[in-house]
Amino acid sequence: MRILLIEDDRDAVEYLIRAFRESGHVVDAVCEGEKGLALALCESYHVMVVDRMIPGRDGLSVISGLREAGLHTPALILSALGAVDDRVTGLRAGGDDYLAKPYAFSELLARVEALARRYSPGEAETRIQVADLELDRLSHRVRRAGAVISLQPREFCLLEYLMRNRNRVVTRTMLLEHVWDYHFDPQTNVIDVHISRLRSKIDKDFSPSLLHTVRGSGYMISDQPR
Repeated sequence: MRILLIEDDRDAVEYLIRAFRESGHVVDAVCEGEKGLALALCESYHVMVVDRMIPGRDGLSVISGLREAGLHTPALILSALGAVDDRVTGLRAGGDDYLAKPYAFSELLARVEALARRYSPGEAETRIQVADLELDRLSHRVRRAGAVISLQPREFCLLEYLMRNRNRVVTRTMLLEHVWDYHFDPQTNVIDVHISRLRSKIDKDFSPSLLHTVRGSGYMISDQPR
């Protein structure tokens, strides 16, 4: 599942990015309302998690702007304002769910996953396929040639990002920004280790090979001969 997080508390952002990714989800995060709205309008997400009080355009304005543009990406509002009137205001502004701070991550995760299931526009947008390799974003299942492939959460995020960018070169920097935390050292071998593990699971016992190393550039998922 792909999540857009709009939150200006740096500690909260780092915690939520790590927690969502450890749960097998892909997260993009921004700290300002205008940037969040712009990203939501040009990218595709299963769910948005929006802090109500953010710099510039506030969270409710971001959601109402998205609805005015005709987009119905599910939005869960996070806020320290938890009174009944506050929750009603948030839902009437276009929010689909409202969770008051402080909260337990397990509840936030359950609510986000429920929104994704409830508002899923169809199987075609929750499943990605390249040749005989299939990935289901909601069930977290991966199959190749009908065989179930067991992946760790980070491996699942890595594969999902590569498959969403199928037939395109994905650089190490792109992987660090979208699959790992932003502060990772670009020279770390964590990418090489995970790519090697992923390749052994999705390519070793199958043909043709789908995960390619593009020397000097990055990596690519493709069923086209290289």
